[in-house]
Amino acid sequence: MHKTIAALLLAAAPLAFAPLAARDAAQDSTATASAGAPAQPAWVARSNAYTQQVIDLQARFFPEGASSSGYEQYDGLVRDLGPGINDRYAAAIEAKLAELRAALASESDPNVKQDLEILIGSLDRDLRGVRLGQKLTIDWYNTPQSIYGGIQSLLDDQTAPARRGKALELLQRYTGTYPGTTPLTDLAKARFAESVGDGRIGPFRTEVSEAVAKYPTFARGIRDLFAKYDIEGPAAARALAAMDRQFADYGRWTTTTVLPVARTEAKLPPELYALNLEYVGIDMAPLDAASQARRGFYEIRSQMKALAPEVAAKLGMAPTTDYVAVIAELKKQTIPNDKIEAFYRDINRQLEDKARAAGVVDIPDYELQMRLASPAESAAQPAPHMLPPRLVGNTGERGTFVLTTGDPSAGADAAAYDDFNHPAAAWTLSAHEARPGHELQFAALVEQGVSLARLLYAFNSVNVEGWALYAEAEMLPLEPPEGQMIALQFQMLRAARAFLDPMLNLGLIDRAEGERILRQEAGFSAPMTKQELDRYTFRSPGQAGAYYYGYRKLIDLRMETEIALGDRFDQKAFNDFLLSQGIIPLELIARAVREEFIPAQRAR
Repeated sequence: MHKTIAALLLAAAPLAFAPLAARDAAQDSTATASAGAPAQPAWVARSNAYTQQVIDLQARFFPEGASSSGYEQYDGLVRDLGPGINDRYAAAIEAKLAELRAALASESDPNVKQDLEILIGSLDRDLRGVRLGQKLTIDWYNTPQSIYGGIQSLLDDQTAPARRGKALELLQRYTGTYPGTTPLTDLAKARFAESVGDGRIGPFRTEVSEAVAKYPTFARGIRDLFAKYDIEGPAAARALAAMDRQFADYGRWTTTTVLPVARTEAKLPPELYALNLEYVGIDMAPLDAASQARRGFYEIRSQMKALAPEVAAKLGMAPTTDYVAVIAELKKQTIPNDKIEAFYRDINRQLEDKARAAGVVDIPDYELQMRLASPAESAAQPAPHMLPPRLVGNTGERGTFVLTTGDPSAGADAAAYDDFNHPAAAWTLSAHEARPGHELQFAALVEQGVSLARLLYAFNSVNVEGWALYAEAEMLPLEPPEGQMIALQFQMLRAARAFLDPMLNLGLIDRAEGERILRQEAGFSAPMTKQELDRYTFRSPGQAGAYYYGYRKLIDLRMETEIALGDRFDQKAFNDFLLSQGIIPLELIARAVREEFIPAQRAR
């Protein structure tokens, strides 16, 4: 990205401390991951002691990340944006890397060694990212969105009331109304000024202008959260008033100072794009991954053409293989905003029943958590998404499926954001975000308990999104024809991402052609297409290809296992085993399948 890795770490309550570990504005003590989790082996305590050192180091610089992961002692504290932040963070990483490498050289337990390698790999990527950023990019921070993310992580229904009170202190520290603090917007401006020059490139112009347009939405969002949770009084009023002034001033400053040095071309320097791929877990050469995805796009398109006549007949249309026309007809069946949550709840219950009956995977008995997004949440993340639970020290918090109805800051185009609010879309979207996708994935992670290194630092988009897309594919045969059509449409989107992202960033295709493919070949709305192309080019270059890449690795492992076991293969046992491994690199999951699952199934 255009930001240094330190800047990415500041980007609003990540799931893990590593940058790009989660969505742009997503969201533990050596305690076990969950009350009631199974007793852990002795090696976990040793591994956790090493991981705690890394957590403590990073929390000194980015306490909001530690807070959102479950470390309550960091509630209300604010990231370090003081002078020399990148050099100071890099020096701390270098010192810790030396200690961890020495520990690795003397460690004999293979599990602890594996966790040390995870920690070393994560810190090494951070260090390279900091240094590359210092060499290549100007430090510009989307500070109001980051502030909103920090406040939102504390003001949530599943956050303990005692913790929510810290949101006031957090806002006071952000705005400089807490004794001895400086407004974060002022610190961000200073870091920007220090980094201009020496041929370093600025942020992408479109990203900057669109960010400024959303600042009033984030200010309103914070006020709404304070009102919802009854955070009031003179100190709150002063902090909120200061926030309004500072957000407005930061918008003016960004427009007059940052935009003139912003770059007009989205393409990243090749070194930064390559590092982004590492962060998300893609270990294939970009052009090889693109080639594989283009073949997949063709195959999915053929399936959609074959299915189109059946769906067309169900809709009363003339027989056709024009799947884009069929999708357009399906989108006419809009779910009203005030009915969308109830509709999705019903679809989720049907999916759970189907998964149990077909023996797809173990489905829990408790009800799925779901709610509609606020306007500020939708501005930060317009697509429906899973808000993960607290990962460490979890006392019963569960993931929440957050439904959106479009981007309220998108202007007149918002009404045309019709990709998620029609009945046929609810099937595959629920399978991905809820069960058996992300919600089940994070529930298994918390309930079964793993070492902190695997819980927080092995996380990447390939691991996480690969499972969710695989979950969609597992449920597709159980859905009605119209649900299958949209499931295939979203599979096509993931394949398109995996070749459009690298081709755009390597200059092999232009944005207009990418728009044509997503609009005319895949049938997505103009706002959805814009969001996608923005994602590939400046919001999170490299990340979008992780879905299809992880999915392909998982289905290859699935077929390898089926061939090895023959009629002994058990779909539910295999999927439950995958979930039991936690969110670790897929090559480690593959090793566990080969060395543990297959021998155990053969011995039955």
